[in-house]
Amino acid sequence: MEASVTDLVRAELAEGLAVLQAVANDASLHAALVEAAEVTASALKAGRKLMVAGNGGSAADAQHLVAEFVSRLSQDRPAMRAVALTTDTSILTAVANDYGYERTFARQIEALGQPGDVFLAISTSGNSPNVLRALELCREMGITAIGLTGRKGGRMPALCDYCLRIPSDVTMHIQEAHLALEHIFSMIVERSYFGAKFFSAPATSAAV
Repeated sequence: MEASVTDLVRAELAEGLAVLQAVANDASLHAALVEAAEVTASALKAGRKLMVAGNGGSAADAQHLVAEFVSRLSQDRPAMRAVALTTDTSILTAVANDYGYERTFARQIEALGQPGDVFLAISTSGNSPNVLRALELCREMGITAIGLTGRKGGRMPALCDYCLRIPSDVTMHIQEAHLALEHIFSMIVERSYFGAKFFSAPATSAAV
């Protein structure tokens, strides 16, 4: 393998690790993550649900996160109520065709959302039109809004109750940090929802 290629591998891994280290040292980000997760657990306990959406790699993140809620993260426990707004191709294409792509998530929130629900929006730029339109509707409907974005945040922070900004401008490194926070978010919601005693047994790895 050429030295230049191995140098690229080392450089990208080092940059990704540096972003994760910055996230690991950001106490205010940790506090916002914990509060957002605890609010989500309270909503689920009250019979409400978590809705998640994003575009591209962030759509995959939305589905990944919801899988942790409905199946499990690392412990056997009852399912938690969550839905990804990125999976129904008939809805997505119908709304995009009839109303425009910017309404693909908002239209689903209009149909499924209730006051007291939680919407977790993922956008590395913070400026995805369909994510912003959904966040605007959440404000009108009394739905708690959590945002995951990058350093600049775009328009997203002003529309979120909790906005977790990764200190990077590189999409792939923002996404790497998003996934780490999404897993921790799931873990905190689990423990807040079910109680620490539920997780007294050693964690196990789910089959993938």
